[in-house]
Amino acid sequence: MPPSLPSKKRKTREADDTLRTIQDLEKQLTVAVSNGSSLNPLADLLDIALGTESPAHLSKAIYALYRVFVVIITNGLLSGPDRTEEAKAVRAWLLERLHSFVDLLASLLKDEEPSLKTSSLDILFSLQKHLSSSLTRTGDSKQPPQFHVSHFRKIVSALLLCPPSHRAAGSKKRKTDADALNDRTLDPEVRDHFVNTWFSVNDDIRWFFLRDAAVLISKHSFSEAPQLPGNLLSILERLTTFPTKGSELNSWWVEEMGTKPPPAKKSKGGGDEEDEDEAPEEQADADEEDDWRKFFDEPAAKPAAEGKKGPAARVHTLTIHQSLHSLAAHRAVFTRAWLALLPQLSLGSSESTKAYSLRVLNVLHRGVIPHLTRPILIMDWVSSSVDLGGTVGLLALNALFTLMKEYNLDYPSFYTRLYGFLDRDVLHLKHRARFFRLTELFLSSTHLPANLVASFVKRLSRLSLNAPPAAIIMLIPFTYNMLRRHPALMAMIHRTEDLTGADCDGFDASEGNPNLTNALESSLWELYTHRQHYHASVSTLARIFEEAFTRPSYAMEDFLDHTYGTLFETEAKRKIRKEPATALELSQVPEADGLDELWTIA
Repeated sequence: MPPSLPSKKRKTREADDTLRTIQDLEKQLTVAVSNGSSLNPLADLLDIALGTESPAHLSKAIYALYRVFVVIITNGLLSGPDRTEEAKAVRAWLLERLHSFVDLLASLLKDEEPSLKTSSLDILFSLQKHLSSSLTRTGDSKQPPQFHVSHFRKIVSALLLCPPSHRAAGSKKRKTDADALNDRTLDPEVRDHFVNTWFSVNDDIRWFFLRDAAVLISKHSFSEAPQLPGNLLSILERLTTFPTKGSELNSWWVEEMGTKPPPAKKSKGGGDEEDEDEAPEEQADADEEDDWRKFFDEPAAKPAAEGKKGPAARVHTLTIHQSLHSLAAHRAVFTRAWLALLPQLSLGSSESTKAYSLRVLNVLHRGVIPHLTRPILIMDWVSSSVDLGGTVGLLALNALFTLMKEYNLDYPSFYTRLYGFLDRDVLHLKHRARFFRLTELFLSSTHLPANLVASFVKRLSRLSLNAPPAAIIMLIPFTYNMLRRHPALMAMIHRTEDLTGADCDGFDASEGNPNLTNALESSLWELYTHRQHYHASVSTLARIFEEAFTRPSYAMEDFLDHTYGTLFETEAKRKIRKEPATALELSQVPEADGLDELWTIA
């Protein structure tokens, strides 16, 4: 026999012994809970889970521990009044074992074994449900439903701080700073499982996560946890469902939270009744954290308006149970989470700042701004993002435009900042299609001054002299639409007597203020030159300014996606109606063609 066979048999026997031990300990503990006997085997079962390196054994152990703790929780051993000192000591010992088990599960969210990651997250949330239901069941019947806050905070910390896996704790491999940061990044499968199963589905989970995430990111500086802002952003940017009316608050992970709360009372000193039911340390934390409600409340009504009927109660007077059923409270925690996150995204390197800002701005106008209590609060961050330039700055201008249009933001320098984006590179960048799409939106108002719009049209026309054909094809319909929308600009295509070139053009290209460029006294001679462009599509399109403006406007979407590739494909597939002129055959070329006088062909 080969010498390795006994070793394999020994490993198999040890594995079978471990699995048998796990099963025996689980049975002993289940019986012990029913009989009220010793629960010391729980420590042995936990030691197996903490000590094993086998993913299969660890999976068996954590599920066995989960079933045991469910039995313990269901029997009220972790909640309710302590009748004797012995019962109090047993509860304290069980809570220590539970905390060790939860810490193990939290670390497994970064394990190398995919099945352990999702299984641990499932167990954590299942324990959340059982612990919360047990608090409600064993508490005073007059009290509102309870949510186990301390356990949920550990889940939030595990998702955002991403502690290393317990199984990898023994590894002594040295890692670089970049590797260490990547090791603390939330894994995609864990993130997607959390978002799709709980965060986007259950209203209570979303509310508590937003509240606790804002507290967590405020307590940890960027130097302590540089991975935290990125992890939180990866979750928030995937939130695709948010309630827009109170009737949509109807999905609860902890079912007891779905019961209708009592009507809110109007009171000046209203506090959170449920905070009194928590442990003393939890109550102290809650007192600090619950100021999110008072911060986002509207100012108090004037005395003259006291007779009018208003909201039942201000947000900061609601209990937790009432807040879960209040749309205003959901918007408040959502706003606080984003306001706590945005400044943290700018504390890293310039590359990471641009990357984070681009991700935020892609979802800001649709998924964030409509749900904020006061969208004006993000104005400073959006304004600073404009300074980053490029695609990030353009998207930041889009967010500013949304704030100006929908929420009456006063930002006088908006069009000056937009004009600053018209540099020599704007028609050569890959995001030029997005730039034209947004610029047409920004200049769509017929109430804009003619001098301002003329500056944009003239500046783009000047830049078209060095632009690729695909960019000119975008620019010409854009200019046509601007002229149709602002008839005062028509003089720029009819002025020919004194403005025949750049030397006698009155346009001040170095002026940064679009209201002072004197563009309206100039002409669009640059577009006139494109009539002789080498590309047939450009030269044909440029002749539209010589025709009557009978067309209402061009659909810009038909011109924004052109590239060299699409232009070549269009020409290659074009049907030839008339055969072009061709060269003579070689036999028809006269012998004395003069070529021998120019070249000597060896």
